[in-house]
Amino acid sequence: MTSPLRLTDIAAQAQVSEATVSRVLNGKSGVAAGTRHKVLAAMDLLGYERPVRLRRRSNGLVGLLIPELTNPIFPAFAQVIEQALAGHGYTPVLCTQTPGGATEDELVEQLEERGVTGIVFLSGLHADAAADPARYQRLAARGVPFVMINGFNEHVNAPFVSPDDRAAARMAVRHLADLGHERIGLAIGPTRYVPSARKAEGFKAALAELGLPSDDSDIQRTLFTVEGGHAAGGALVDRGVTGIVCGSDPMALGVIRAARERGLRVPEDVSVIGFDDSPLIPFTDPPLTTVRQPVRAMATAAVGALLEAVAGHPVQRTEFVFQPELVVRGSTSHPPVV
Repeated sequence: MTSPLRLTDIAAQAQVSEATVSRVLNGKSGVAAGTRHKVLAAMDLLGYERPVRLRRRSNGLVGLLIPELTNPIFPAFAQVIEQALAGHGYTPVLCTQTPGGATEDELVEQLEERGVTGIVFLSGLHADAAADPARYQRLAARGVPFVMINGFNEHVNAPFVSPDDRAAARMAVRHLADLGHERIGLAIGPTRYVPSARKAEGFKAALAELGLPSDDSDIQRTLFTVEGGHAAGGALVDRGVTGIVCGSDPMALGVIRAARERGLRVPEDVSVIGFDDSPLIPFTDPPLTTVRQPVRAMATAAVGALLEAVAGHPVQRTEFVFQPELVVRGSTSHPPVV
């Protein structure tokens, strides 16, 4: 049995007056869109069922394809994208790829069968230089608008949204160099992935600009996982590297584990920098220094570009590059005194 609506509870949760709640519930005008959203969100959080007259008809389905959910940066992106789509009246359809499960092409086919209005690709095959871009050309020819996040392909005619991966690697290297590190390593994904290649380029450029030694063996290409970071971190630490830049936060946690297995302390003996700054990263031990992706700005821009295309407005077919931010916490420090 549904609990009766209590205006007092909703007003307190939404931080508005009971009169405002009443106006929203009765569909009255004179309430700002942002305030109305706060009231509806408060009802959802309190477990109240929305009155029928407040339930909006969907403007259409929009597919969101993401690689997996184990890396917390992907759910973070998905949440913002879904909020942005819902704010414009669209219903998001989340499609997650898992090893041995449906492929990206199969998921796209299923979305098209359901008549999606558009598709958002996050770190998909568009980020893999070895993948055939013709699949996206065929999708465009079928009249399905789409936008790409994280990964650029010059052969695909679509809006792209990316962080500046080269700048991310540069600021990480410079932070370690400013602390006094001279042997700096990079734990990154396979070269065929555009974000990995760009980070490696930025890493090498920063070392050259700072006059620090550069050796190809100081770049370990592995998986974007804790296990991948563990393997890369062990190899780098064994080479005498004292500062390690990672291509993802889970990789950084793997590097820390590898260092500790060798009796080394972080950051006293080895400094570690992650990438993404997903929600729980500030609470690791030690709190992880990382390069933050501007998730909200990137996700909002991607949805905006997609909905412009859906509306039939001309959209710039280019890459929109967003600046990352270095967040210094407890996993970086001066190198040990030899």
